[in-house]
Amino acid sequence: MKDFFLLLITRRLIQLYMPLHKKLISILFFIVQFSIAAKSQAIKSLPKNELDFVSDTQQPMTVEKIKLHANHNTLATSMIFTDILKDNPDAVYLLGDVVAVGSKNHKWKKVDSFIDSCKNKEIGVHALLGNHDVMFSRKKGEKNFQKRFPDNVDIGYVSITDSIAIVMLNSNFKKLSGSEIDKEVNWYKSTLAALDSNTAIKAIIVSCHHAPYTNSTIVGCSKSVQQYFVPAYIQTKKCRLFITGHAHAFEHFEMQGKNFLVIGGGGGLHQPLNTSDKHIRDMAFNYKPMFHYLSIKIYTDKLLLTSHFIKENFSGFENGYSFEIKY
Repeated sequence: MKDFFLLLITRRLIQLYMPLHKKLISILFFIVQFSIAAKSQAIKSLPKNELDFVSDTQQPMTVEKIKLHANHNTLATSMIFTDILKDNPDAVYLLGDVVAVGSKNHKWKKVDSFIDSCKNKEIGVHALLGNHDVMFSRKKGEKNFQKRFPDNVDIGYVSITDSIAIVMLNSNFKKLSGSEIDKEVNWYKSTLAALDSNTAIKAIIVSCHHAPYTNSTIVGCSKSVQQYFVPAYIQTKKCRLFITGHAHAFEHFEMQGKNFLVIGGGGGLHQPLNTSDKHIRDMAFNYKPMFHYLSIKIYTDKLLLTSHFIKENFSGFENGYSFEIKY
């Protein structure tokens, strides 16, 4: 409104003094117009919201250490939680394997403290189930999980921030019955169709725990996720990003023009990657930090993704791999 009145006043000055100072007033009017345009562009370039994603924050298990090497893993998770709180995003998404064994109450102590801190700062916290969260006892694991993340639904649910919809899925197919899988797949397809036709939604992010594509020599690609979740993601116009964990590494793949990210660097034991001629082409081939999390800044016309990684000497964080996704 102030800009509007400024233009009116400037126009009036031109009308009154144009005969005497034609060139000077014209320059003044141009400066005012340029200033307003620059101000408008600056507002447009500011992010509207920010979302943080982290996966595989579980404590290393003794059996895992037989094959993989530990490296201050629990310290790394604490540092990531602290940095996320410092970052103060609108919402945080934990993409599975939140703890080592979900059915064990004492394993949740660090996560409970993080959730409480998020609530105190009014940061939304959302999560989906990983294999460690339902390990040994699905029933007890899901009970403990639901207590901390009441919006979770086993067959999937949607979280919306601004104009971005995040579809959270359960990829623990070995723990699900055939009817549960059918129910989830049907819900998933109908939900993507509804979001795709919703004019208020600009982009859709799909997340589950198990990675459809990874070069990890420990867990490998999930054929089930490729079968049940990937086709609808590829076919849905507004789907822009598929984020997973499970493989403890950072990877970026592009399949049929769509982005797939693996961000399993929340504290689990680092997994070696296949670098032979048979590996899947990784767009982040030269970016392999041991511990990291992802931030997504929401702009009016794009998403800005940045991976934040812990320095090798654990002295703090640096911004690493980054790219944009336009709507």
